[in-house]
Parts: sequence; structure tokens; C-alpha cells
Amino acid sequence: MKIAILPGDGIGTEIVAEAVKVLNVLDLSFETETALVGGAAYEAHGHPLPESTLNLAKAADAVLFGAVGDWKYDKLERALRPEQAILGLRKNLGLFANFRPAICYEQLTHASSLKPELVAGLDILIIRELTGDIYFGQPRGRRTAVDGLFPGAEEAFDTMRYSRPEVERIAHVAFQAARRRNKRVTSVDKANVLETFQFWKDIMIEVGQQYPDVALDHMYVDNAAMQLVKAPKKFDVVVTGNMFGDILSDEAAMLTGSIGMLPSASLNDRNQGLYEPSHGSAPDIAGQGVANPLATILSVAMMLRYSLNQTEAADRIESAVSAVLSAGLRTGDIWSEGTKRVGTREMGDAVVAALVAQTGGKTITSITTS
Repeated sequence: MKIAILPGDGIGTEIVAEAVKVLNVLDLSFETETALVGGAAYEAHGHPLPESTLNLAKAADAVLFGAVGDWKYDKLERALRPEQAILGLRKNLGLFANFRPAICYEQLTHASSLKPELVAGLDILIIRELTGDIYFGQPRGRRTAVDGLFPGAEEAFDTMRYSRPEVERIAHVAFQAARRRNKRVTSVDKANVLETFQFWKDIMIEVGQQYPDVALDHMYVDNAAMQLVKAPKKFDVVVTGNMFGDILSDEAAMLTGSIGMLPSASLNDRNQGLYEPSHGSAPDIAGQGVANPLATILSVAMMLRYSLNQTEAADRIESAVSAVLSAGLRTGDIWSEGTKRVGTREMGDAVVAALVAQTGGKTITSITTS
């Protein structure tokens, strides 16, 4: 099994280092290879996604990704900005299905911005279509307007579009995921305004007929945003388009106490996947050793479960994270009175120690790196 490790920029290097430490204590055999991506790759190679990095990702069974971006690159032309690396990886690897679980650990109910009774036991899976919608739709660009309210004025435009196969495949992913959970799918759209999402809704209904054991309901995106903070536990599996999924999954992250707790998996039709925390590169705290590595560590658990068929190892990591939280250790984003504040490295070390304790103190390492 080969894992491509792409730490990226900002806190990406710090949190990925802790995730790799976790991999190092599992009794599994991996080959790992590290490469530059994002701003770091631009500095070294003049492009945020060099061909060598892309080829490594294509050849790997899974990609462990940190984060990309920094304000100092904001004046670059769009094609050279660090964020284009993640879009390029999604497109070139065909990573169309993004899984973002929002789980509120019992130990973190008081870290959420909502009342504990609203988030206790929360377990939502948001499935975001990842390679279509307005993020990739063509045409796009800038031009002089020829119509509208201000003809002759400069304007910018993007295109929201979905094809039937794109919607059908993400619908099947959502219904199949719901079958393994509580058999409820909420499809989020804006069918009352957008033709694209009336099309989406129609196809969701058609595909849903193939899953009579799964309940399907529909919700406009503005209502979904409200219900996520009003009654989040009413959701089970939420499926939506690229832009809506981007926004709603970050909102759901805060229900868990911090976006620093939210892992993600982006999969193609071969279960090859890219695994990353849902947060960004946070250049304002980079190098300070205070970032929460748990989302990245939990992303490793998702990688083991979805791409590498190592469910037992995934369970062990999740159990170790729970044990560390039960011991009262917290990075600053989830700290509360009565708990112990620790840094990035200390949190990673604590998860490693919990994993080692599961094996009676024996550390087994069989990872080759390059």
C-alpha cells in the first residue's frame, strides 16, 4: 500500500507530521512518499501542483493532504495560487465524492457553540459532490457586459452546471452510505430558484426509488443552514452540490466544537482517496505549535477505512482519540475550564501513547519512507 504525503503550507506541515507519527505505530506495512504542494511547490517549482506531485498522487492508493494557501500568494494569477492544487487533484484523480462526518464527542459537548443537549450524540455525514457545480463549470471569466442592468460595464461570471451521470453517481453514494447508518437521506438544493437544482432534485427522486428502505427528504439550502443550528440531530446523511456542501460542512464543523475536529475523505470510483482536515492552512498561527492535529489524525482513520481496507486500525485510531479527550487534553480551539491545554506535538504524542497502550506498550513500525 502506497500513501502520498502532501503537507502543503502553513499549519499543514505541523498537523501532517503528527498524523504520520500515528501511522508509524500501527502494525501495518506501508510505503510513503512525501512531495511539495501548494505555495511550497510554487516556491520550488513555479506551480502549486507540479507534474511530479500529481503523478505521485495518481500512483498512490491514498493521499494524505495537509492544507494549502497563504495571504502572500493572493496577488498571483489564479492558476498559480496554492488553492489550485487541491482543485487540480480533485479533477485529475476524479475525486467526486467528499465525505465530511460531523461527530460531537461526548467529551466536547461543552466546546460546541450550541447547547449541550442539541449536540450530545451528534453524528451527521455530509456528502458533497466535489468535481462539478460552479467550481468547475464552464464558461467562466471576465468580460464587458452586453446586456443586463449595466451594459458596457465590466462583469465576472461563473457557470453552475451538473450532468445526469454526475448527480446519479453521488446520489447512489449517499443512499448506500445511509443504508449503513440510519437509512435517512436529506438532499439539499435550491430548486425553487435554480434550474440546476430542480434537475438535481428530480434525479435524486428517481435514484431514491431504487432504495425503498431509505427515507428521502428535500430541503432548501437556506433552511438546511438554519436547521443545522436549530435541530442538528434530525439529520443523518446530507447530500448536496459542491458549493452548498462546502458551506454547510464548515457550518456543521462548529457543532462539533471546532473545525479542528472535522476530518474528510474525497473518493473516486475506485475508492482511491484524498484525506485532509476540513480546515485551511491558518497562516496566522503557523509555526506556533498550537494547531489541532486531531482532524488530520481522524482523516488517517478514514483513509484506513475507505481506501486501504484496514477497518480495525481505523477503529483503533478513533478509540485512541476518544481516550485522549477523556484524559482531558485539549488544544486551544477546544479548551475549556478544567481541561489541560496542550500544543500540536503534545496532542499527537498523546494519541500515539494511547495507541501503544492498546498493544500492551509494544510499538510496531513497518513503514518505509522516501
